[in-house]
Amino acid sequence: PVDRIFSRIGASDDLAGGRSTFMVEMEETANILHNATENSLVLMDEIGRGTSTFDGLSLAWACAVELATRIRAFTLFATHYFELTTLPEEYPGIANVHLDAVEHGESIVFLHAVREGPANQSYGLQVAALAGVPRPIIKRAAQRLRELELSAQRHTDQHASQLSLFAAEPELISPVLEALEQLNPDELTPREALDALYRLKSLSE
Repeated sequence: PVDRIFSRIGASDDLAGGRSTFMVEMEETANILHNATENSLVLMDEIGRGTSTFDGLSLAWACAVELATRIRAFTLFATHYFELTTLPEEYPGIANVHLDAVEHGESIVFLHAVREGPANQSYGLQVAALAGVPRPIIKRAAQRLRELELSAQRHTDQHASQLSLFAAEPELISPVLEALEQLNPDELTPREALDALYRLKSLSE
């Protein structure tokens, strides 16, 4: 029942042809989006990784939605963009699954078992260690990872605090807006304009 199998897997540039890894990736992705049907099997791996984070995430998101909604092909879409795991909340035809793994000390064992839901963490440092990256570099990367996670958490907390302030802002500004609506700048003397300015300032405090 499958008419064609499309795949976008791997990363390779075409130096002789003047094409970067990202250009090759986008050309292959474009071919899939133009030619896949609802009877096709599509295998997509890490779309968008060849460019900046926000560009890549946006492209991956848009491609996933296109495959799930307009094309409706059966698609396996592997990604490290955790933001994409919210897609099932908007599109019922999408589901999250992950491959199970167990940490053993500072190493990791991949069980190759498919589980429902998104992965709750990444194992990049453990895989790098398995690949033979020197231990001092892994330790340095782990320290930097903790710093980045703390920084991200502080940014999230600060953003939430700012949102709470903005949520209260309309109640504070409402009397100011009402007072402004009652003013006619063309009819105010310089002294009256100054008094009005002081009055508006007191209402905003």
